[in-house]
Amino acid sequence: MLEVKELKKTYASGVQALKGINLEVSAGVFGLLGPNGAGKTTLMKILATLLEPDSGEIAVNNVDFISQKMVARRMLGYLPQEFGLYPTLTAEQMLGYFARLKGVMDGKERARLIDTLLERVNLTHARRQPVGGFSGGMRQRLGIAQALIGQPRLIIVDEPTAGLDPEERNRFHNLLSEIASEETVVLLSTHIVSDVSILCGTMAIIRHGEIIAFCTPQAALAQIANLVWEAAVRREKVSILKSRFKVISTQMFEGQVRVRVLSPDGRPSEEFSPVIPTLEDYYFSLVSQLESVN
Repeated sequence: MLEVKELKKTYASGVQALKGINLEVSAGVFGLLGPNGAGKTTLMKILATLLEPDSGEIAVNNVDFISQKMVARRMLGYLPQEFGLYPTLTAEQMLGYFARLKGVMDGKERARLIDTLLERVNLTHARRQPVGGFSGGMRQRLGIAQALIGQPRLIIVDEPTAGLDPEERNRFHNLLSEIASEETVVLLSTHIVSDVSILCGTMAIIRHGEIIAFCTPQAALAQIANLVWEAAVRREKVSILKSRFKVISTQMFEGQVRVRVLSPDGRPSEEFSPVIPTLEDYYFSLVSQLESVN
């Protein structure tokens, strides 16, 4: 169990990155969704004990992550958005280096651990290849392997699928799902809505340093069931529709604009047809609602 209470952080520049974050997260894959600049990376760095909060509390299995950093780090696995590698080292050398950092000093134990990790992330075939030649997906899988050293209770992955091709992204999704267990929280921070929809049992949306939603993806979709409509219209008509209806997204397609609207009162107009809502619809509708209030 991860517990976060009233976590706040303001940078020297005056930017208030976190404005009192509260979360209770059980074991499994948890998604933290939000746009760039929402506060996701600040929260991840604080949870990973790399950044001090101004105030608040963090605990994992009743271990205080703020006052007991050395104990906390033994319970942590962390894959940052920019995972640095030594390009001339091989995959097994990199894992050996990280294993030493995490206290695995016995050579035989370390060798067994490296074998197990490489097999788990499907990199056994590349164990002696310099990591500088790895693809983006291979680098991410190696990053997850190092995050698993020490059997962590909290694994933090920050924007892990950004830049991956569809095949590698699917491999990474499967890997994250396999890692989650009854004893481990996998915290996935991302701005890719579909990653949360595919992977996460529960999710939160963060915006301007505040949690604006906390629910399951299924509950989110239930809130907008039978409310989403779509039409393909000429570009010049979009502004008219925006003035009349609650437009949640627009996308160019074959010279026209696909307009999706949220309408609790039935069909907005004749050109609209009902569509199955997606998590992106929920996300965009929530953000647009808050922007209209502000």
